[in-house]
Amino acid sequence: MKMKIFTLLALLMPVLASAQDSLNGGDTAWMIVATAFVMLMTPAGIALFYGGMTRHKNILNTMGMSLIAFAVGTVVWVIAGYSIAFGEGDFFGTGKIMLDGITDKSLTGTIPELLFVAFQGTFASIAVAIASGAMIERVKFSTFAIFSALWILVVYAPITHWAWGGGETLDFGEMDFAGGTVVHINAGVAGFVVAMILGKRKGYGKTAMKPFSPILTVLGAALLWFGWFGFNAGSQLAADGVAGNAFLVTNVAASMGVIGWLIVEYISYKKATLIGGASGAVAGLVAITPASGSADVSGALIIGIVGGALGFYGVSKIKKLFKVDDSLDAFWVHGFVGIWGSIATALFVAPYLKPDDFELGTQMLAQFKAIGTTILYSGIMTAIVFFISSALTGGGRVDEEAEFKGLDEDTHGEQALNL
Repeated sequence: MKMKIFTLLALLMPVLASAQDSLNGGDTAWMIVATAFVMLMTPAGIALFYGGMTRHKNILNTMGMSLIAFAVGTVVWVIAGYSIAFGEGDFFGTGKIMLDGITDKSLTGTIPELLFVAFQGTFASIAVAIASGAMIERVKFSTFAIFSALWILVVYAPITHWAWGGGETLDFGEMDFAGGTVVHINAGVAGFVVAMILGKRKGYGKTAMKPFSPILTVLGAALLWFGWFGFNAGSQLAADGVAGNAFLVTNVAASMGVIGWLIVEYISYKKATLIGGASGAVAGLVAITPASGSADVSGALIIGIVGGALGFYGVSKIKKLFKVDDSLDAFWVHGFVGIWGSIATALFVAPYLKPDDFELGTQMLAQFKAIGTTILYSGIMTAIVFFISSALTGGGRVDEEAEFKGLDEDTHGEQALNL
């Protein structure tokens, strides 16, 4: 009898394995939608969010940087970025150049691997678009286009490999569900480094640099908020309870980010601005991103409101100490708040999502190691990549005449409004 049972189990094992690895229509449908959500975040959400905050003479150039980041990022990702991030290997992935070996039958979990490629490609594009906010109004468009391609290959893809792609050299066991270190700290640091290299805009700190349209910024924030549901809930790669949890806490943290920013802004200046509220929403979203697969609502309430408050103090207070012209506060909203989000991920793990082997001290150490490694690697390699990009374009900064005239007309021959 025992032999018959063992024989039956042996015969069933391949069937059970294939069932576990088989394509799931519900998961696939959700991930198609989630990928479309995240796609909307770059050429629409960030473009409008950043475009509204820049000066009127540079709005098209600023929005164009988000557009080119998405286009270049998509192409570079399928050629080599995905292979570096998710190919076989320790320090860097290999073996999937031009998606070699991936067919319509290949699976990642229960979804087609080709869909996973598309989903992860939107993350690569949005990361470099986030970094663009620190360098607007004085970087050459051609330099940024080349920088986007090289940065994704040299900086973004390796860090992704260490966090999510199976690379063991720098795998510290961090918890980063949807891109706290991979996207936000990484992009924030990159933008800050390029801003330092470029130097300040002419008149920075001496003349008023009023935003073009707070209306566009609020609209952009709303589109980012919408797209972030795909960003976070989609990172589960399945239509299940964890995805539902991520969806809910994302919304809660974003709402608390708005509230947190506006409270401290009103206390400081007796005003509650719409740009502040929009920035608070993004700060709350950034903060919850790495914790969205592990925090519950009570954790999201704290993570979001602290993220909003920290974003305000980073932008209005701490930024002044560094004296770096991070034009649209890419580091302070994404990098600085992203560090809080990564730390908070270890602090606010829901009981029903806590791993059996979870130990706070060990996990906190892992988070700090991941944060430090990301800052160090991104900072050094971003500088190298930008110097190369600048050399290939005869310098990375536009001349004084172009900066004074505005990059919309000088670079693109267009104006945002033809009145």
